[in-house]
Amino acid sequence: MILVARMLVRRVLILVPLLLGVIAFVFVVMRFSSSKPEYAYFQGANPTAEQIRQFQLENGLLDPLPVRYLRFVGELATGDMGTSVLTKKPVLESVLTALPLTLQLTLLGLAVATVLALVFGVTAALFRDRWPDQVIRLVSLVGVAAPAFWLALLMIQWLAVGEGLFPTGGYINPADSTAGWLRSMTLPALSLSLPVAAQLIRIVRTSMVEELDRDYVRTAIGSGLPPVVVVGRNVLRNALINPLTVLGLRIGYLIGGAVVIEQIYGLPGMGQLMINAVRDGDPAVVQGVVLTIAVGFMLVNLVVDILYLLVNPRLRSAA
Repeated sequence: MILVARMLVRRVLILVPLLLGVIAFVFVVMRFSSSKPEYAYFQGANPTAEQIRQFQLENGLLDPLPVRYLRFVGELATGDMGTSVLTKKPVLESVLTALPLTLQLTLLGLAVATVLALVFGVTAALFRDRWPDQVIRLVSLVGVAAPAFWLALLMIQWLAVGEGLFPTGGYINPADSTAGWLRSMTLPALSLSLPVAAQLIRIVRTSMVEELDRDYVRTAIGSGLPPVVVVGRNVLRNALINPLTVLGLRIGYLIGGAVVIEQIYGLPGMGQLMINAVRDGDPAVVQGVVLTIAVGFMLVNLVVDILYLLVNPRLRSAA
């Protein structure tokens, strides 16, 4: 256990230079982008060159780039992401307002994708080369090829406009109505999760098939253990190691895909916040959203590493 703890500490320490690298990358990209805070501040007006220069001086925009970067890192260390030049609100306040909805959508999509992958992936492996396996593989192949935004439009047309089962968009706070919240989030979560579920189904099936062909499975079943016990206790646990690694990468896709899905369904989350900021030329907000998503992706991968240690006894032994 001590060696495992040391390994986890090393993983956490690796995040520090990685985080600084991400901050530097976002900082440099935003400084060379076409969105300039001085022009966003005077949006709709016709400022003089003197007014623009005065704004740049007051906000340190004429300082050398290394000085501005160190100041930016120092502000982030205190929880200051800057201030929107349009709304005059702290960026952190806008991020904290939009982040809960994006987390809800991402976690719902993750839950749906995980359940579908386990149910259909294990079923396909147990009925290998028979009709359930062939149907599941065909459907998953179609799901892999279908982009999330296209599925979102189809679901709106079919289940919302056509059948009237769900709203076409909008968000209902769960504190106001749990049923209304679930109805408003069902189609976005399905649109986001189905492509990920289709990929995971194929990976779970492949891992299960490889594990079912191992000698210890035949030995355990031949010695009289019920197949359900062998599959549930040993095969499934060992087969989940590879899908768990892929799932960590797919969570990043879920976080990024939420940006598009939120815009399609009119959900006031991080995606809508960033797209509005890009459209309005508000670089501080864009920078804050991108950094938040990047940090979230790194933390998710750290959690996946921890889970990987828990389910993989060979890796714990190597540690």
